[in-house]
Amino acid sequence: MHDDELTITADQVRALIADQHPHWRDRPVRHLPHRGTDHALFRLGDDLAVRMPRIPWAREAVDREHASTERLAGLVEVEAPVPVAAGEPGHGYPWRWSVVRWVAGETPVRPTPDLALDLAGVVRRLRALDLPGRRNERRGHPLGDLTDQVASDAEAVRDEVPVDLVQHAWHESCAAEPWDGRGVWLHGDLAPGNLVVRDGRLVGLLDWGGAGLGDPAGDLGPAWNFFDAPSRAAFRTALGDDDATWLRGRGWALRQALLQLPYYRTRYVPLADHARATIRGVLEDAGLAT
Repeated sequence: MHDDELTITADQVRALIADQHPHWRDRPVRHLPHRGTDHALFRLGDDLAVRMPRIPWAREAVDREHASTERLAGLVEVEAPVPVAAGEPGHGYPWRWSVVRWVAGETPVRPTPDLALDLAGVVRRLRALDLPGRRNERRGHPLGDLTDQVASDAEAVRDEVPVDLVQHAWHESCAAEPWDGRGVWLHGDLAPGNLVVRDGRLVGLLDWGGAGLGDPAGDLGPAWNFFDAPSRAAFRTALGDDDATWLRGRGWALRQALLQLPYYRTRYVPLADHARATIRGVLEDAGLAT
């Protein structure tokens, strides 16, 4: 997927566990298929998992995820891969890594209004937290700061994206009343692959490494990156967001999709397809669908 990613094997993980956490040395270790872009994941028995950063820019994730997951997940009444141990480099692996609780369930395969209501409840509870914290690196600044990058990314995929319509949607979001700068807590990466459901209802959220304070619109991405029109409407109604927040949220979703598509369309087809679907959702919601 990435030019500089590591190849990490189950044998390495077994050796690291045996050396550093010998009380788990007899647990079976099983590599899991890709569930994200920056970590390799291994099951460790039935109730634990090992998360191994596989690219350089994910090296700091261990400490960030420990702090965010332990601090926030319980407060917003959702299950999460709470860290239970950390690991150090060894056996040819160069970075720190973590052992986390396994969240039982599956990622959702289709949107429903019930799932939208569940997720809206988590977003509301996050926003209501009165806790100090670091600023979200990706959603903690004005949307308009990214206009040049969005234009460049759209141009890079002109062969498959209606650039004029995309630019229209982007400028509509940027023209909305700007965020006032008072940060609320965001999960920071509410992609469908980070949602865990059981019996169709949301029970867990994964990947808390991007949690931080930022624009309330920053966690609205599922409205366009996953939900269909009925679920999108249920999500918006449950949140009660004004037009400006909604438009900015649509802009954040568009920006993320345009960041992903040029990079992943030759590297990881499922994520590129996800970015395409997000762009279609944004244009549909903006009344610009072709």
